Amino acid sequence: MCRALAYLGQPVLLDNLLFQPDSSLVKQTYMPQMLNLLNLAGFGIKAWDDASHDSDRPYSYASTLLPIYDRNLKALSEKVRATCVLAHVRGVHFDTEGIISQQNIHPFQFPGCRVALAHNGDLERMREMKPVLLEHIRPEFVRRIDGTTDSEWIYALLLSQLEDPARHVTADEIARALERTLSVIRQVREKLGIANWSPVNLFITTGRQMVAVRYCFDFGCYRTDDPALVPQASFHYHSLWYTSGSEYGHHDGEWKMIGGPDTADSIMIASEPLTRDTSTWLEVPEYSMIYADTRSGRPTVETRYLD
Repeated sequence: MCRALAYLGQPVLLDNLLFQPDSSLVKQTYMPQMLNLLNLAGFGIKAWDDASHDSDRPYSYASTLLPIYDRNLKALSEKVRATCVLAHVRGVHFDTEGIISQQNIHPFQFPGCRVALAHNGDLERMREMKPVLLEHIRPEFVRRIDGTTDSEWIYALLLSQLEDPARHVTADEIARALERTLSVIRQVREKLGIANWSPVNLFITTGRQMVAVRYCFDFGCYRTDDPALVPQASFHYHSLWYTSGSEYGHHDGEWKMIGGPDTADSIMIASEPLTRDTSTWLEVPEYSMIYADTRSGRPTVETRYLD
């Protein structure tokens, strides 16, 4: 199972998200605290810095190396501070069907598009779905799909629901496009008679807005031909947590977000809490969307329940 995190707010050192905390994203590749599956298929990150040249373009880094052994990533993390981060460690099934390649590393962001996406989950029978999904994806985005993941197809489908992904879009516009994306996937699954557990936790950002969804198609419906093919993780919803406050860092010997939501100017959403102290973290409910916008100068957070 993959892991992801998204951060929006005051500048933060990447090392304080990826390596240093008690359950940092890199540590989750080999020692996750929730849904204990290893994530050994690569690492990717997009990081926006308002003070950098061409601030609408993020720093980008992707590698199929295990991030715990990636000296380049560690060196960059100790140097780069960012106001928005979208990072992902990829997990694949332990069989010969899994494809580990640079093209399959999240987050996905097509050239010229402001929206980036990372995914934690797995759409059942995706190979059957792709020809039908073509009817709903604009040709200019179909041509840009390079990899084999269901995640990149979800990304192309999401972009197709936006009027112009190259311009600045609001969190509300992304949220509506995401609802339409999930609706299309649901219709395609019904058309093909697909009714098996398929989790779709999504993390989306433009560098100024952030949207995440905790969702699962047909939770509780599993394969019956061979119980051994039912993954243990399918008996639980994939986890999703968030915390908000005025400053994230190492305080009084603990990694935590301080300040509370009333004065919050930073928000972090992650597959699982990054810190040992989880008192400031809240679990995102199943079948809901959380999104943050910075139009007022600091993130305003809203939650929306989904069908």
